[in-house]
Amino acid sequence: MTIEVRYFAAARAAAGVEAEKIQLEAGATVDDVLAALRAEHGAELARVLERCSYLLDEVAVRDRSTSVSGASTLDVLPPFAGG
Repeated sequence: MTIEVRYFAAARAAAGVEAEKIQLEAGATVDDVLAALRAEHGAELARVLERCSYLLDEVAVRDRSTSVSGASTLDVLPPFAGG
């Protein structure tokens, strides 16, 4: 299956791209997506991912073991300052 990952703010800077599509096995979870991103982009993005929140098809992810099957987009949202 293919899922689009969209990066915002510090995550975008660490990944070096605004968005990308990744291939996953059926039954993959948000944790599986994050592992693939760490492997692809390395330590800088891995550090940012530890502090991020995630939206799966615009719904907040509370549990990273959530399945991404049927989802099309994962948004990576680092903490934002300001208001």
